[in-house]
Amino acid sequence: MAAGGPGRIWIWIWIWICCCAALLSLAVGHNHMGAIESYDVSAGHLFLLSCGGSEGRTNVTWTRGGERSLGLPPGAEVRQGELWFLPLLASHNGTYTCQKRDQRGSQEREFRVSVSSGGCPSPAEDRLLTQGVSSALPCKLDQILGLNSTADVRWLKDCSPVEQQVASPYVDRQGNLRLASPSQEDAGIYTCLLDVRLDGRSYTAARSLAVTVNDKPGDLVFSEPAVVFPKQETVMVELGSRVELKCLAYVGFSDDETQMFWTVNGSLSDDHPQLQDSAKYVEDRGRVYGLSTLSISEVLPWFLDVPIRCHVENPSAQDEGLVWLQEADHSGRYTSMALCLASSLAVLALAAGLLFFKVDLVLAYRKLCPHLAKQQTADGKLYDAYVSYLHADGECSSETAAFALQVLPEALEKQHGYSLYIRGRDDCPGEAMHDVIAAAVRQSRRLIIILSAQTPSSTDGGTEEASALHRSQNQLCFEQRVGLHDALTQSGPRVILLEIDGLVDYSSLPESLRYIKRKQGVLKWRRASSSHRLSRSPSNRLFWKSLRYHMPPAPVGRAPTVALTGVP
Repeated sequence: MAAGGPGRIWIWIWIWICCCAALLSLAVGHNHMGAIESYDVSAGHLFLLSCGGSEGRTNVTWTRGGERSLGLPPGAEVRQGELWFLPLLASHNGTYTCQKRDQRGSQEREFRVSVSSGGCPSPAEDRLLTQGVSSALPCKLDQILGLNSTADVRWLKDCSPVEQQVASPYVDRQGNLRLASPSQEDAGIYTCLLDVRLDGRSYTAARSLAVTVNDKPGDLVFSEPAVVFPKQETVMVELGSRVELKCLAYVGFSDDETQMFWTVNGSLSDDHPQLQDSAKYVEDRGRVYGLSTLSISEVLPWFLDVPIRCHVENPSAQDEGLVWLQEADHSGRYTSMALCLASSLAVLALAAGLLFFKVDLVLAYRKLCPHLAKQQTADGKLYDAYVSYLHADGECSSETAAFALQVLPEALEKQHGYSLYIRGRDDCPGEAMHDVIAAAVRQSRRLIIILSAQTPSSTDGGTEEASALHRSQNQLCFEQRVGLHDALTQSGPRVILLEIDGLVDYSSLPESLRYIKRKQGVLKWRRASSSHRLSRSPSNRLFWKSLRYHMPPAPVGRAPTVALTGVP
């Protein structure tokens, strides 16, 4: 017995600890919400009871009388955790218990529903209004109002339409009834009726409140007015212009005994014929705001840089907003316009300068950036230009031959180091002429075609000189066909047309030459006077600049010399 005594003690201690833990867990996991919530409603209306937040994983259970065995009466059903009565019946009298369970535990709320047979339910709250002060009566059926955007809200006073008993009633978008100036006759029982459609059927929800009106004028309380804007504002104007200044002020819950007016440098606006003020009052969510407008038909100099005040006052207090008129300073605008105009002129001048000095700029750039010539040498071409001209043993112009064989090489090869292939100078006798011409043209970066006003277009007779001229013309035509075909279709050498000895008749020349002339123009070389060398005539300086511009960049490191070798 003695041995078993301590063992029994430990067993009882363990049982006591387990019981305490169980009771503690129940105390933590089960929370009764306290007092019963009572609702006095009337039969025939839509009504719902909410257990509170029931979103997420919350499990909500409704019972009648706190016993599951009783179940819910007909006409009552649970939707999304809320108990709906569709509609209320006399048999719905009683108590209802809501039990909400989630991961934090469970909670209970108990409701008592008293259903009367009258058309309007008993008041759910009391409202005290002040005589003459604009007021709003809340409907407080927002949960049902949100079910249907086309719900119709009606108000009754003492179970009769409010329009028959209240002067100028107004129902806002939230369903609240607004009384502009309540009086003693407006006291009574007000009922908000909300008509909705649910599951294809029409229902009406109702809620009542008791309204009393304080008839003691001495108890009338005014709110302190406050100017919303302007606080301290500066307006830029022009003399002689028309200006409107606006002032918004909060005046409380009523505009009774509220005044809004303007002063200019301490004097009322009525003292100036150019000024006219007006005011109107608007209501927003039970608050009244005043909007006053000061119209200035003509801004005069004495309206500038003086305080213009908007005043709002009632028996409780006063407030004011301040505006300053200043003459607009257009110097910034003129400066911006001048800068914009100067920038435009600078851009136009730069564009004109680039266009006018384009040739000089490109040549200077090539001189300053000789690496461009190194890029040219990597294209595998042997010659910088192939020179094509008509020559025929004394029949062609001696001026043309002198230009092709002397003037052009002296300027391009000796002075700038270009490598030219000139037929009649660089070809070797006995070679297949057509093969040599085709290979030389394709190995050149440019094709220079020299056209002369004296170039014959046909031959007369069958003399030996005419036959030689005919062969030379055939070679020239072959050169042009090969070069122009490659230039127009195969990204071959660019064509440079040169005119010497005056105007050239292009009507007898191939269409391809006429196309090149229309597309990129022609360079014209004028015969120098006897006092100037052919290549150094001042009249031809622009010609040589333009020719170098159309040529590829001058090669770097190549010794200027006349090419005398044949086709490699």
